[in-house]
Amino acid sequence: MISVSEALDRLFALAEPLPTEDVPLIEAAGRVLSRSVEARRDQPPFAASAMDGYAVAEAAPGLSFTVVGESAAGSRYRGSISAGEAVRIFTGAPVPEGANIVVIQEDVDRDGDRITITDRLGPGDNIRAYGNDFRKGDTVSAPRVLTPQDIALLASMNIARVPVTRRPKVALISTGDELVMPGEEPGADQIIASNTFGLHALLRQIGAEPRLLPIAGDSEASLRTVFGLVDDADLVVTIGGASVGDHDLVAQVAEAMGLERSFHKVAMRPGKPLMSGRLGGAMMIGLPGNPVSAMVCGHIFIAPVIRVMLGLGAAPAERKSAVLAAPLGPNGPREHYMRARVTPEGVCAFERQDSSLLSILGEAGGLIVRPPRDPAREAGETVEYVPF
Repeated sequence: MISVSEALDRLFALAEPLPTEDVPLIEAAGRVLSRSVEARRDQPPFAASAMDGYAVAEAAPGLSFTVVGESAAGSRYRGSISAGEAVRIFTGAPVPEGANIVVIQEDVDRDGDRITITDRLGPGDNIRAYGNDFRKGDTVSAPRVLTPQDIALLASMNIARVPVTRRPKVALISTGDELVMPGEEPGADQIIASNTFGLHALLRQIGAEPRLLPIAGDSEASLRTVFGLVDDADLVVTIGGASVGDHDLVAQVAEAMGLERSFHKVAMRPGKPLMSGRLGGAMMIGLPGNPVSAMVCGHIFIAPVIRVMLGLGAAPAERKSAVLAAPLGPNGPREHYMRARVTPEGVCAFERQDSSLLSILGEAGGLIVRPPRDPAREAGETVEYVPF
């Protein structure tokens, strides 16, 4: 068996960033910007008023002006301001030539076309300088997952199409005669396939394009048929059949079909029976069939691989530190990922850690990480955990 860190290194060696594609800006949120982009204009493209008020050359309490025009957003005042003149101006409108300050409307008294500045005059010029936000050629750096805030910025920069990394195509294959799809009526010895649905949700959440293939039965012919449907996938993920039982045929069939295996078995719990390699043009990862094991491996191995494919770099799953809210006994020889509640008071491992208990996983806020042979820990000690 190899360690989790070694398994990740071998997975990263198999994974490569995918090509770039251009998408409309409206479709770019949540995608990974694959190369830096430059602003195509200055913002604001003119000195603009920050408030509703009056544009004047100078301001002081008691000064009076004649209102000679109006400047609104999208419709500027075309003339220039002389001494003793003011232009009615609205937020976002271009500041007229000759104006050095915008007096907010609350700081003046108006009578017809005459205004007088009151003693309420506040500080500041209330003018947004030309190019104050960004200048033409300023960049939004890559790689980055584009947020709604990024999309607003790119739109303001007049960028209509965005270079993003292609979404990784992931084929998900559940294996085992005991499985049926949700909604079907299971036989006396069957259960519902849940792993692929949880992994499908995780993959969509992190930016991949997953698809469910038919359940493969416990026969070489069935596995070959389903493997034949992989098509153009960048990553093939099998669930179950990665152990050493008489019915665990995935590795045998995949190797017969050309799998170049990188490793088989990782010193962790849950998730010990894990394998990886390349099958044709696709990377392949075989996960254990226990529901919790498959989902934990999804967070610890699959998600970091997807990030590499998206061009976000090779790094393990994010870890945070927290204090233990309850003591933990000593750990065994394998790295242990313990389902835990995450609260403001700290993290607390669930008492039941069986790898078949999805109900416990559903309540968990993260996974406490126990190094191999970690000694007993007392409440109040600091531990690391992987947040969900």
